[in-house]
Amino acid sequence: MNATSHHGVRISRWLAGMLVAVVGLVGVFPAVAQSVEAPTFTRDVAPILQRSCQKCHRPDSLAPMPLISYEDVRPWARSIKQRTGLRNRMGVMPPWYIEKDIGIQRFKDDWSLSDAEIATIAAWVDSGAPRGNPADMPAPPPFIDVDEWEIGRPDLVLSSPAFEVAAEAPDWWGMLGVVDSGLTEDRYVAAIEYKERNDLPRGVRSDTVGGLFVVHHSALTTMVEDGDPADAYTWPVHEVGRNADVFDEDAGPLLPAGSQLIFPSTHLHSNGIDTTARLEVAFKFHPRGYEPTKKVELLFFGNGPDIDILPMQDNQRMDAYFTLPENTKLSVYEPHMHAPGVRMCLEAVWGTTVETLNCSGYDHNWVRVYKYEDDAAPLLPAGTILHLTGYFNNTPTNPNVVDPRNWSGSGHRSVDNMFINLLQAIYMDDEEFAAEVAERERRRMADGRSDIGCIVCGTDFPPEETVNAGGGQ
Repeated sequence: MNATSHHGVRISRWLAGMLVAVVGLVGVFPAVAQSVEAPTFTRDVAPILQRSCQKCHRPDSLAPMPLISYEDVRPWARSIKQRTGLRNRMGVMPPWYIEKDIGIQRFKDDWSLSDAEIATIAAWVDSGAPRGNPADMPAPPPFIDVDEWEIGRPDLVLSSPAFEVAAEAPDWWGMLGVVDSGLTEDRYVAAIEYKERNDLPRGVRSDTVGGLFVVHHSALTTMVEDGDPADAYTWPVHEVGRNADVFDEDAGPLLPAGSQLIFPSTHLHSNGIDTTARLEVAFKFHPRGYEPTKKVELLFFGNGPDIDILPMQDNQRMDAYFTLPENTKLSVYEPHMHAPGVRMCLEAVWGTTVETLNCSGYDHNWVRVYKYEDDAAPLLPAGTILHLTGYFNNTPTNPNVVDPRNWSGSGHRSVDNMFINLLQAIYMDDEEFAAEVAERERRRMADGRSDIGCIVCGTDFPPEETVNAGGGQ
């Protein structure tokens, strides 16, 4: 036998050995797989639903079906897998659109699902959606009624005048009216929440949450009767699906004695049923004697009159810029677009540093207010450029668009478009800002992790030329 033959024998023996090993492993893997228990409803899925879904998906609430018991959930198992698997895209449940792989991830009242929870639901469905041991079922959590307030018991609730919207009426945009607050003393506001009250019967099915209401959005301004219009205060805007606004504890806005509530810009839409409605506004006050040390700034910026959404085109991009006039701490990130809007990103540019603060999907049916955790909120020095990027899908693949053959521009109607971010912020002087940066830098070093929001952490800040301005070297 020549050398080549000996070499062929050696290869054959090696292949045979590998074949035996592979055959052996084939027998092992099923046993390993079988030793890993499939997720069950009672042990693995019910806790996820309780935390992130049952706030709306329960009897006599807003969602179209309850997701409480196994009998409730089992018929919807594959739909739940599909909707949770959308992650941050239009239609995802629960409606939380912050992209998990970029930007700041720490928000207050974050009810989104983790990758592990999404995988657990998918594995449960793929394994036949087993019930599991009834003893594993967690105790039902306490929930407030859908008509109660997220901010707790309000100190003051006021209502707009009632209005009627016919079943197939065209969109209406205008002023709702003026309401006296009845306040006899100045009070500082800790939180504000809106609720549309209407006469639609409970259990009405709707393809979208907007179909359960007739108010798309309503602006709110307060001022003292016969007072200086310059003293008027603009509050966060009510929008469909909006969660409550809780202000920075050091920056409660003032609601003066004798204030009037003015609803200067309201957008109403029909929902297929003759509806009578009104808008309630609830205020939670700080204790008497409270004095704010900071002031909330509403930084509404974006691209306005030159919006140009072409028909039958996806991935249309728009950009907008804003230069911060003061040292700033952003407390809220709130994208607002209209039906073709599908995504928005916010980045900060300071010198040569460019940091993406957040990207999020967008769904015209749900407006989300994303409140940063206090020690994760962006800290941005004066002169920072905020860059907003929006993406629009005006094609039949976007179910929110009624007729994608139409061009659309800026406007207040549903068929018009907007591209803004309703940021809330706090301006700080140099001393306050430096103290915040120093604290964040201390935490950054202690945790050993980057701080996306602190754009000047790890840099020479404040710059030497600023420190020595006018003072020589």
